[in-house]
Amino acid sequence: MATTTLTAYHFVAFLWYFLITCLVSALKADHQPSGVFLYGGQWKYLTILNVLLQTVFYGISLLADLLEPISKLRVVKFITSCKDLLFSVLAFPVAMFVFTSFWGLYSYNRELVYPKGIDEFIPLWLNHAMHTAIFPLTLLETFATPHHYPPKKSGLGLLGFFSFGYLCWVIWIYIAVGEWVYPLLGLLSPLGFLAFISTSLVLVAFIYIIGDILNSLKWGATESQKKPKLK
Repeated sequence: MATTTLTAYHFVAFLWYFLITCLVSALKADHQPSGVFLYGGQWKYLTILNVLLQTVFYGISLLADLLEPISKLRVVKFITSCKDLLFSVLAFPVAMFVFTSFWGLYSYNRELVYPKGIDEFIPLWLNHAMHTAIFPLTLLETFATPHHYPPKKSGLGLLGFFSFGYLCWVIWIYIAVGEWVYPLLGLLSPLGFLAFISTSLVLVAFIYIIGDILNSLKWGATESQKKPKLK
């Protein structure tokens, strides 16, 4: 993708996610919808955290594009490295995980993940902006520009650290208010809870690997896929 076109795309994507973040932050309900509680605000939901994450990523990408003429400067190289690390380790796997897990559970029983009461103050288009549009936008980013992936062990380690942090946040909220962020978790036995969390971690790791493979197929092998040379 030509530099000017890529810059325009990153600007539009940044503006899109920024506006969604502002709209979500400004949402207010006349009464508390069924299946929703106030503790932790909107930031207890992975969907909302992902929107914020995408906003930050596209903001950094736009900055890197604008600084391309002076790309040899150390600070610009650092910004580019941050952009690649953010996309490979978080922006791609989190967006794809949100899309896959949300629509998978929604199709089975929406009350498990998105209680019907939420429709009272989140319009349908905004729901699709947060849960559907993220899929094509993330794929477009993958094929629009190359991203340097870290060694697989490091990348999966950082992704695992983020996943563990979010899990701790969800458990803390349950300890604080006695309710699960996602109603599904309240229906599981301790063994079922562990199985669900384990499956989710495997899925997000698989998505990370798929992202690395797609990037490699389009742009060539990355650091994580290079085989060590025999001496």
